[in-house]
Amino acid sequence: MTSPRYEPSSDRARAAADDRAVLTLAVGKPLYRDFAITLARSFRYWNPTTRFVIATDDPEGVPEDVRRVGIEVHPIPPGKYGEGFSPKLHLDRLAPASRTLFIDADCLVVGSVDSIFERFAGHAVSVVGGTIDRGEWFGNVASVCAKAGVPALPKFNGGIYYLERGPRCTAVYEEARALEPRYDALGLERLRGRPNDELLMAIAMALHGEGGIAEDGTIMAEPLNFGSGLSVDVLRGRATLHNTPGHENYKPSWPLAIAHPLIVHFLGYHTDRAPYTTEAHRLRKVMVDGWAPWAATLVASAIHEVPQATSDRVKELLRPVYRALFGVRAVPVSNRI
Repeated sequence: MTSPRYEPSSDRARAAADDRAVLTLAVGKPLYRDFAITLARSFRYWNPTTRFVIATDDPEGVPEDVRRVGIEVHPIPPGKYGEGFSPKLHLDRLAPASRTLFIDADCLVVGSVDSIFERFAGHAVSVVGGTIDRGEWFGNVASVCAKAGVPALPKFNGGIYYLERGPRCTAVYEEARALEPRYDALGLERLRGRPNDELLMAIAMALHGEGGIAEDGTIMAEPLNFGSGLSVDVLRGRATLHNTPGHENYKPSWPLAIAHPLIVHFLGYHTDRAPYTTEAHRLRKVMVDGWAPWAATLVASAIHEVPQATSDRVKELLRPVYRALFGVRAVPVSNRI
């Protein structure tokens, strides 16, 4: 796959694409702003004309190289839309176009998003996923459905949302916001101590007859569901995630064995490790400093991948000894809280 020229969007191309845009949020801790900057770089590398908007409470922290290639910065007052995951319940108010694709800041894009817009077209609000009517998903699903008055819920990862501006979209988001004060009463479990937008949006979508499109591994995938290995190369437009039967990290509850997504969602600690850190470094060197991709790859690999591989191997060898002497370490507090 050959990348497009990395250059600012022309006025004509921007005008032709004004009916659609991609949006991300960068609010709260500075790390979310940094995620959004890396996402914007990966997006613009493959999407030279599509509008991209960063809604942030730290507009001064967005660097000039990002602005220079036509990334729009939308300032929002700190705390205006709540904290934690609550700002994602206001995407209808932040959506910059008639058709908006929201992408979480901790994602990387490895290709054109044109096909994603095509697949979502006609949905007022949509996601990628299936449905669930029993079992556990941040609470007992059957009980939550009974309290909400719906037979089932869309089940998805909120790394992306698709919105088409109009009364139906507004109704879904108004419903989700109205449900938030009832989060605990509905029997929903909190995520990092906060109400999880996914559950509130799932109930609101179910109440208004909206659902997702099938999970097939081509739009978005997360290392959380593909623990058997992943490789990402933004500059070459490649991403492969594995969930291999027989592997020690195989997840039998996940329906896919392999994914080749356009968007990779690096949840949790995965943003602290390669390949995310490697790709962030490569993008910065190529798109900000003007390095050749091969040189950026060489340096980024030496800085991130080699030390990480060595550290992982040492930890693997010493883990039995450590546990015998000190027991199991406590789970560290997430740096996202």
